[in-house]
Amino acid sequence: MKIVRKVRVFALLSMTLLGSYGASLWAQQADTDKGFEIAKNLEIFSNVYRNVNMHYVDDVDPGKAIKTAIDAMLASLDPYTNYYPESDIEDVRLQLLGEYGGIGAIILQKEKWVYVSEPYEGFPADQAGLRAGDRIVSINGESAEGKTTAEVSDALRGQAGTTLELVVERDGKNLHKQLTRKAIKFKPVPYFGFVDDGVGYIKLNEFTQHAASDVRDAFTHLRSERADMKGLILDLRGNGGGLLNEAVDIVNLFVKPGELVVETKGKVAAKNMRNYTTAPAIDTDLPIVVLINGYSASASEIVSGSLQDLDRAVVVGSRSYGKGLVQNILPMAYNSQMKVTVSKYYIPSGRCIQAIDYTHRDEEGRASKVPDSLKVAFKTRNGRTVYDGFGIEPDVEVEPQYMSILAMTLVQKNYLFDFANDFVKHHPSIDPPSQFVVTDDIYADFKRFMSDKKYDYATATERVLKELRAVAGEEKYLDSIDDAISSLEAYMKADKERDLDRHRDELSEMLKAELLVRYYYDKGRIEGTLRSDPEVHKAVEVLSDKERYRKILNQ
Repeated sequence: MKIVRKVRVFALLSMTLLGSYGASLWAQQADTDKGFEIAKNLEIFSNVYRNVNMHYVDDVDPGKAIKTAIDAMLASLDPYTNYYPESDIEDVRLQLLGEYGGIGAIILQKEKWVYVSEPYEGFPADQAGLRAGDRIVSINGESAEGKTTAEVSDALRGQAGTTLELVVERDGKNLHKQLTRKAIKFKPVPYFGFVDDGVGYIKLNEFTQHAASDVRDAFTHLRSERADMKGLILDLRGNGGGLLNEAVDIVNLFVKPGELVVETKGKVAAKNMRNYTTAPAIDTDLPIVVLINGYSASASEIVSGSLQDLDRAVVVGSRSYGKGLVQNILPMAYNSQMKVTVSKYYIPSGRCIQAIDYTHRDEEGRASKVPDSLKVAFKTRNGRTVYDGFGIEPDVEVEPQYMSILAMTLVQKNYLFDFANDFVKHHPSIDPPSQFVVTDDIYADFKRFMSDKKYDYATATERVLKELRAVAGEEKYLDSIDDAISSLEAYMKADKERDLDRHRDELSEMLKAELLVRYYYDKGRIEGTLRSDPEVHKAVEVLSDKERYRKILNQ
């Protein structure tokens, strides 16, 4: 029996060793095959480029050609894996640090000219007296006519401390300005304050360096103003993300040490990380609402999703974007860099919120969203059900508001922008942001301003009528219903003339934002528009009802 047992053990051990050896050989063979494929295709690529360079009828710019090839290769992976030559390193700094060298102004295109749209408060453009509506005539003696916003932006940017000569046209006169470029660093928190009796509000635009310390400072300031603060709104709407460590540190402000915030998992096991809160929190009890929308992504989803999973905050708004991919910046030769997706992140419940599967594409190369059938249920700390695969779903949903076709048309034609520029010439000041409203007189001025403007657009009803006319013609019914369709078309044309009145509430809010930024910069625009913000109203409603807040987190 002992001999039989030994034989069996030996046989089992032999099979295990042979299996391991076979697996090792298979792995080596697979690595060899993959290595051969890589070497073969690199050689093919080299031959293709060499033949193009030698035989193509015109000269080929090697840097441009190779960059095009690299971009096309990376585009087949996902939108976040990118190559940056040395000339584009400023773009990397802008993404990571929210900083670049320039004059500090937003610009926009109108026909063949570029205009100043919004100077940033306290930066060179503002200090030099540039205003929204100034037409950029030339930069360092070179005409800006026919230039795109990208080309003008490139000319305005440069090393901090360098100077440029700028000519702008205002009210028919050319103004010569000399500006010294400065390191333009965006404020992660452009505004904080109180939106209701005892309800604090912090707007966080991006997760660049010092975002967490700025949120901490804003919260500390609010707390010093109102020791009896009854709740906090953290607004992450439109926040596309940024640095993961800043997201972890922001969660840590409101969660005790030792809590898992996010885990990253990728191909390289050594780079997998579990990120915990490590520092003492500044407040673990104050009710919090996090606002999100379809443009809240990445780090915004780490913060909102982690606070949701830990049942530390109620999430209000609409479903977030669904970006659960993590990128690293890798240094490369000749001062170039590469941003590579290296892992996916998983929040405390264990779910990954990545919504689009870039690995599997359809016949046209389009990536698709994770199907409902593959979504998996997870549990928050209190046992609430949450799902992976499609962003962060709010606990309290607010139907997103969309611009009317009229409003989109007026924005595209810059008529709101033009009216605001004209308004400023005749009104040296307006009420403070918290009090300013678009009065009947202001709106009447706007209607007069629009009286000679062309802004034709097709409503959904008009498109249906056009389609009906085409179908009726094909089916030989047009003769019998042509008069009826024409009557409806005439009615719609007359009705559109009343659209400025019909959409007054929407357009008034847009005009208010456009005017406030002229007098009080971005901070004033945020403050002034909060009063009519439906998602902020819903957040205040949730925070003001302690029982409802508690039930949401325990349902």
